[in-house]
Amino acid sequence: EPHASVRLHHDRPSSDDDKLARVANAEMILNSRGAVKWPEHVLRQLPGLRLIATCSIGVDNIDLACCRERGITVCNVPGRTAPFVAEHAFALMLATARRLACMTGRLKSGRWEPEMAMSLIGKTLGVIGTGSIGCEMIRLAQAIGMHVIAWSFHPSDEKSQRFNFRYVERNELLRTADVVSLHCRLSSDSRGLIGCREFELMKPGSLLINTARAAIVDAPALLAALDSGHLGGAGLDVYETEPLPADAPLLNCEHVVLTPHAADQTPEAMDTLNTGAVDNVLAFLAGNPQNVVVPHY
Repeated sequence: EPHASVRLHHDRPSSDDDKLARVANAEMILNSRGAVKWPEHVLRQLPGLRLIATCSIGVDNIDLACCRERGITVCNVPGRTAPFVAEHAFALMLATARRLACMTGRLKSGRWEPEMAMSLIGKTLGVIGTGSIGCEMIRLAQAIGMHVIAWSFHPSDEKSQRFNFRYVERNELLRTADVVSLHCRLSSDSRGLIGCREFELMKPGSLLINTARAAIVDAPALLAALDSGHLGGAGLDVYETEPLPADAPLLNCEHVVLTPHAADQTPEAMDTLNTGAVDNVLAFLAGNPQNVVVPHY
């Protein structure tokens, strides 16, 4: 507040018109949730906009090409929440392997039906994407005695040595891993990265964990793999449509653990994200932008 006039909205906009009305005269937008999107047709109606600062790592909810064309700087908060998001992915993996959600549901309905679960000790985790979150997931998995292999668009010998894992070809990872955990960003290269072919390559009974972006996985292929029993289960925090519709087919799958895009929803993580986003705004106002995804030219 000492640096700018701040207008705070506690709820999500109900439409593009509502969104535009809220930011009509704004020079800077502090975008708190990835579900609030900034497509080209909205950005072109904001001639005074200079900065979008996100409370997130991901920026796939923003038309970056349009921002670049119009000279709108985009800043994110990379790396800071990696321990919190990886902790959530790790929890999803444990819960999915141990069938916690389905057994809880059965007990709540009055059914005492223990189920044979998967022990993760000695199993192989395949990590796709070795950024900050992926590497933290590797560290957590190794702590309980899992073997780790990884694949990345940008492999790093330094990371593989520091975290004691090895990179393999993507097909080898899919064939070998007992659990596949996704930690790559959404891009034109990663959209639909896991589809029918990839699920067929995965071991029968293996698990999929996704705390990255839903579009990395082909949704119908995921449902088919779950329904056929080839996939042993899935732990998901992200979905094609958010909030998840009440009639979503995933809700009928027993061996899934689902959370509502909540991997960074802890007080510590939120403080980290909020502080990072505010720091980015202050740095921009001081003429020294930081964590820049799209620079101002």
